[in-house]
Amino acid sequence: MAMADGELRRRLGLTDSVVIGLGSMVGAGIFAALAPAATAAGSWLLLALAVAALLAYCNATSSARLAALFPVSGGTYIYGRERLGPFWGYLAGWGFVAGKTASCAAMALTVGSYAWPEHARVVAVGAVVAITAVNYTGVQKSATATRIIVAAVLAVLSLVVAVGLFGNHSAALSLPDRVGPRGVLEAAGLLFFAFAGYARIATLGEEVREPRRIIPRAIMIALGLALAVYALVAIAALLTLGPAGLARSIDPLARVVSAGGASGLAPVVRIGAVLAAAGSLLALLLGVSRTTLAMARDRYLPSMLAAVHPRYGVPHRAELAVGAVAAVVAASFDLRTAIGFSSFTVLVYYLIANLSAATLSTAESRPARWIPIVGAAGCVIVGLALPFASVLTGSAVLLIGAAWYVIRIRSAR
Repeated sequence: MAMADGELRRRLGLTDSVVIGLGSMVGAGIFAALAPAATAAGSWLLLALAVAALLAYCNATSSARLAALFPVSGGTYIYGRERLGPFWGYLAGWGFVAGKTASCAAMALTVGSYAWPEHARVVAVGAVVAITAVNYTGVQKSATATRIIVAAVLAVLSLVVAVGLFGNHSAALSLPDRVGPRGVLEAAGLLFFAFAGYARIATLGEEVREPRRIIPRAIMIALGLALAVYALVAIAALLTLGPAGLARSIDPLARVVSAGGASGLAPVVRIGAVLAAAGSLLALLLGVSRTTLAMARDRYLPSMLAAVHPRYGVPHRAELAVGAVAAVVAASFDLRTAIGFSSFTVLVYYLIANLSAATLSTAESRPARWIPIVGAAGCVIVGLALPFASVLTGSAVLLIGAAWYVIRIRSAR
């Protein structure tokens, strides 16, 4: 049961924290982002993956140090507020909620695309409703469900890697070598979408036992495991399909096993994609609802969203609100649009995280000086390399959020 003042119970240990972070990363991202990234980067896909991994490492290190110092729900919303000022914390929270709600829609659309392509939007809305109901009953049950899903997805990806590495490679096709630096950076931005799940651990900081010790370890372990899985899958896909075949695939990992000579495994891979997307959606809804809770506590969002359920100990109204918005977005937009918008706004979120980490002192376990600098610069460069429509839409949403902040402050005065 939650505390009377609305605090959340600390129930999550290292294993559950790693699983929630890993479930957010090794999920629909590897099934959804690999093909558009190959379209942008071609044969330089692995270089783009390395750039995305470096950026994720810097962001994860900065986030881990800040999460250990501020072990409460909210993530960079809290870090920016405490280290840079209220406006920057608010902007990070606004960007996170907007971008990750779009990510929720992207995960739901991935479920629909693999499960029932002809009615992908209907299935996507149903997935949001079902997983919101799971989260509503408590974070411990969500962590247990995520553990089961992660185990199943890793088993499916192991099959893909085995077939891709040791199967038939005669179907591999090359793209014309016309990719420049911008293409690599654009692909890195799309692949970063798949890495960003480690933030779920930080946003659950108020529900983690011994957060100063567990959160940094959980973030780095989850990130390292995700990078290893992504690298193996990308190599297997390039060997089997080649850059051109990968770029043209709607369902690239199912194509890998079919082209590799194990077409009977394609339905298994499709089921794995559905489980992966569902696991990512589950963890995403957890994280977004906790940031919504933190912002509602500070009255940047309606205070009614700060309520914690007396029985289940979860921010139930925030979860219902986030689920409702995600369902509407899934019913209205396509997968590529959701990924691009989410990547841009989440990179702004991590820009603020890196700037916050740069203000830490040695006594506050400051990371090496180059980490927040490279992280902040990378967020700007990679973010601006995303498709123009994503940059424009994301900037507009951030400006709307900034305008709302100014109106609220002036009204209060």
